[in-house]
Amino acid sequence: MNKNTVLSWATFIMIVVGLGLIFLGAFRYNEVAGWGFASVGIGFFAIAWVFNALKGRV
Repeated sequence: MNKNTVLSWATFIMIVVGLGLIFLGAFRYNEVAGWGFASVGIGFFAIAWVFNALKGRV
C-alpha cells in the first residue's frame, strides 16, 4: 500500500465518520449538543478535503 492509497482510505473513513456525526447531530440530539456534533462533522469534512488535496504531493 503506497502513500496515495493510505490517504484515499483516510479520506474515505473521515467522510464516513463526518457523515455519521452530522446525522447524529441532526436526528439524535435535538438540543445544543446537536450543533456541536454537526460542527465536528463539518470539521471532519475539512480534514478529509486536506487529505484528498495531499494525494500525489506527499
